[in-house]
Amino acid sequence: MNLILQALPVAAPTVGWVTHACFLARRLRSARRDPLTGLMSRAEFTARALRALRHPHAAVLLLDLNGFKQINDTHGHAVGDQVIAAVGRRLDTWCTEHAGFAARLGGDEFAALVRLAPEADLDTELTHGLSARLSAPLDTGRTTLTPHASIGICRKTFRPGASLPDLLRGADEAMYAAKRRGEHWRPGTHLTLAS
Repeated sequence: MNLILQALPVAAPTVGWVTHACFLARRLRSARRDPLTGLMSRAEFTARALRALRHPHAAVLLLDLNGFKQINDTHGHAVGDQVIAAVGRRLDTWCTEHAGFAARLGGDEFAALVRLAPEADLDTELTHGLSARLSAPLDTGRTTLTPHASIGICRKTFRPGASLPDLLRGADEAMYAAKRRGEHWRPGTHLTLAS
């Protein structure tokens, strides 16, 4: 008993610091994750993407859900949240299968970085792979919805030497072109680097 009393002044602060460190680590992890989807935040995606772009087969994707405002307006924000969460899970699974990762940028916009072999057929990968997966029927408990996304992709090989912001811009331009044209996806192939 005497030994316990002697150890108490040393042990109590140690336990306090360990508890505090665990609390801070948990808060840091949650700050790096989107609470709705569990995907990375924009800042965490950017930090990790800068490292992942070293791979020669890296490709950056941006996705935006089509008609999402109508889902919220018609079915309510709780159903909209279910759609966002389901799309996040589906995107995360596809990215993991392609040695990559995804982030929710905000609202109904997502970013991803994956590795695609040079011989990969983008139409197969994106139309029949990712787009089909994202559009699978989703039972919300109130209704069944089929979310659709416009996807822009910019491979490193499309823009040799491009930085992450340049690749993201290329994917963004391609995504909006796909949205305007009613297509599943578009490549960001044109080099529009800032001087």
